[in-house]
Formats: sequence, structure tokens, C-alpha cells
Amino acid sequence: MEFVGIDIAKKKFDLAWLSGGKLRSKVFDNSPAGHHALLQWLSKYKLTPENCQLAMEATSQYYEAVALVLFDAGYTVSVVNPLQIKAFGESLMRRQKTDRADAELIARFCEVAKPLPWQAPAPEIRELQRLVARLEAVQGMHVQEQNREHESQGVALESVERVKESLADEIERLKKKIRDHIDSHPGLREQDELIQSIPGVGDIVSSYALAWLRAERFDDVREAVAFVGLSPRHHQSGSSVNGKSSISKLGHGRLRKVLYMPAMNAIRFNAAAQQISERLVAAGKNKKLAIVAVMRKMVHWIVGVLKSGKPFNMNLALAKP
Repeated sequence: MEFVGIDIAKKKFDLAWLSGGKLRSKVFDNSPAGHHALLQWLSKYKLTPENCQLAMEATSQYYEAVALVLFDAGYTVSVVNPLQIKAFGESLMRRQKTDRADAELIARFCEVAKPLPWQAPAPEIRELQRLVARLEAVQGMHVQEQNREHESQGVALESVERVKESLADEIERLKKKIRDHIDSHPGLREQDELIQSIPGVGDIVSSYALAWLRAERFDDVREAVAFVGLSPRHHQSGSSVNGKSSISKLGHGRLRKVLYMPAMNAIRFNAAAQQISERLVAAGKNKKLAIVAVMRKMVHWIVGVLKSGKPFNMNLALAKP
């Protein structure tokens, strides 16, 4: 069996192929053309779905298109928690930090650990992902036009206002399409109702969770927390030097970003979230850390209702702070 590691970035990805003790590297554009070139390259070197396993990290959302292309071509693809790769590198005492070195490390992890194959989402999930990603992009363009409004005058300002209005209309159309898409699939609609039974969670968080935080992909809720990039990172040296704790941020940036404001909202209207926040603030922690703790707990709750198939239970949540 041949093992290939892929280090994903926004605009390109580095590939490392381990073969008979030798290493071959290649860089591709992270674009449809680059994905096609990847398949051609694999075919050229007779790396087939039968004799090749590929692995990549679940870093942000940039891995998704590459993983789907490989999955649809029949390859065994493993999408690995970045913390596992980091720990594996530390066990090898790796010091080099380049994209090429990271791809090699992922390939070696694949060879040693034989991670489980990744399963592509169902067609209705893929469509939801596309709709949510498009809504996010249009909302970004709308914010850009709002910023330009303050620095424009005359005809230029009129143009900005027209574009801003058009983008606002498109945002509403996309929101309706997302709502209609979820409602048209009974499974998605049922999961949406479960997620929104959590006080503080609305349409936006639910649509993102349905698109990317699929409970069946996680054996343990801690895996889901790590996937979002909310695992605590502790800074410690020896027995006497302790730094501030932070979150890893090695995860799905979209999900992490979209949870922040709802977590603040939950602290106001969700008694279990209030309990977490008040306990941490009373212990001397700052409010931002309390918000992150609530974000982490919201991932627990979302995965919990999806796995159990039962609506959010406030009494149970209050009993398990």
C-alpha cells in the first residue's frame, strides 16, 4: 500500500508520497484545475484507489473540496484531527515546519496509524454546504460595500447603495433557499428542530452545524470540540512556569466564528450557559474566556441532541455544568 499526505492551504496544497523509503513531493493549486491535475498525477504514477491511501488534516474548510474529489474518484481518504498530527510530530521530535515537511509528516502518520476512511456527506448535505458557503460570501461582499459607503460621495455613493441593496436582496433569497432546502428533507428538518431546541441557537448556527458538525462523524464529543478548534491549549514549562491557556484554533474556522455571538446570546437567555459564565467569572476568569467555554459547551449540546435524538433538556444541562 502507498501512503500520501496532503497539507492543505487556501490557494494550494502540498503532496508527499512515501514509496519504498523514498519521498516524492508535488504542489497543486487548490482549485478545480488543480484537483483535476492531482487525479492525473496519481494516475501517471499508478497510484490507484486499490493501492493508495491519502490523508489530510481537518484544517479550516479548505480540505473539503480536495477530499470530495478524491472520494468521488474512489480513493480511500482519511481526514485527521490536526492535534493528532501535531502530537505525532512531537513524538518524532520534528522541528522543521514547512508545507512540504507537514505533508511528509501526514503521510508518515497515515502509514503508521492507518486512520479510518473519511465518508463524504450525503448529496443534500453537500448542497447545504454550498448554499451556506455562498451566503457567507455574499454577506462578506455586503460588509465590504457598507464600509465603502463611508468613503464614497456623489455617483460613486449611489453605485455603492445600489450594489448594497442588491446584495441585501440576495442574502434574503439565500436564507430562504437554505430554509426551504432544510424543510424539504425530513432528516435535516428533524435535526434542525433538535438543534434549535437549545436556547440561544437559531437558524444560522443550526444551518452551519447541519452542514459541517455532523454527529455521526465523531465517536466522542471531545473530537467534535477539537474539530471546531475549541480544545483548550495549556502553556506550561517544567513545574514552575505557567502561561495563559488559549484555544487551539486548529479546526473549522467557519463553525468557530459562527458560534461566538450565539454564545453571548446564550449567556443572557440560557440558564445553563449563564451558570457556566457566572462560575468562571466568579473564579476570576475574564468574560472572553467564559464566552469560549460556552461555545465549547454549545458544541457538546448540539452533538448531544443529535446523537440522542431528543430535544435539549435544561434540567439535565444544569445538573452537568
